[in-house]
Amino acid sequence: MPSRLLWVVAALSGLGVVVLGAWGTHGLADQLDTRALNAWHTGVRYQAWHTLAFMIILIWREVVALAGQRLVLILWGAGVVLFSGSLYLLALGGPALLGPITPLGGLAMMAGWVMLGVTALRRRPEPS
Repeated sequence: MPSRLLWVVAALSGLGVVVLGAWGTHGLADQLDTRALNAWHTGVRYQAWHTLAFMIILIWREVVALAGQRLVLILWGAGVVLFSGSLYLLALGGPALLGPITPLGGLAMMAGWVMLGVTALRRRPEPS
């Protein structure tokens, strides 16, 4: 995937952080119970941190493209969609069957962090 498109993904995720965070604070505060609101804000926090980390990897790729960086981005992207996305839906009253999806997203995020370490240790150039 070209860097320009990945930057658009990062920008949309960052926009989502601001919009969803504001909506949780101002639009949902009186509509959700404390547990649901905490779940919502947990999703926002994890999305925010992984959006920032995603952008750092994109900058790193500009300096030196290494095998593994793309997988890190894929794992984090999937993790945000599964983890944060399921928390958002559950907080809004989505079906309980979404519950098992949340830890799968967390595992994808963790796998991305492990892959980041492996990528840094191996430091093999990405194949052209």
